[in-house]
Amino acid sequence: MIVVTVGTHEQQFDRLVACVDKWAADHDEEVIVQTGYSTVEPKHCKWQKFYKQGEMDQFIRDARIVITHGGPCCYNEVIRIGKVPIVVPRSHKLGEHIDDHQIEICREFNNRYKNIILIEDIEKLGYSIDHYDELIKDIKLDSKLSHNAEFCGELSKIVDRLFE
Repeated sequence: MIVVTVGTHEQQFDRLVACVDKWAADHDEEVIVQTGYSTVEPKHCKWQKFYKQGEMDQFIRDARIVITHGGPCCYNEVIRIGKVPIVVPRSHKLGEHIDDHQIEICREFNNRYKNIILIEDIEKLGYSIDHYDELIKDIKLDSKLSHNAEFCGELSKIVDRLFE
């Protein structure tokens, strides 16, 4: 099973929802999508605008692959439970967020910890799903988890710079 969450931000993330639905049309794997405020309604996935928190938590625990938006709380939770998330940050120019902080934070996180699969080009998402096991084989999650305090401090500096 693949689980996709776009978070609860009040702007659409149609690009991610449409791409995952297109992938699901050609693959025989259950895909569950939390679409949030997106306007795209998947035809090949189980979906709801919002699932209850406990339901989403269970989906994420049971999933083979978790695809998230670029909110650090979301992908860090996936890492915390021992999975490598595929992370697609929202884009300001595509009307998905108020600025590009998700892209900037995800790049920094990926450069520093190398424990996410970062997708900036949505056309590469299908490849990452199809080759997921190969892409994650050398990623070590446990060695990164002990640096939470350091990460939070660095993340705070990045966010502060964004508001200067």
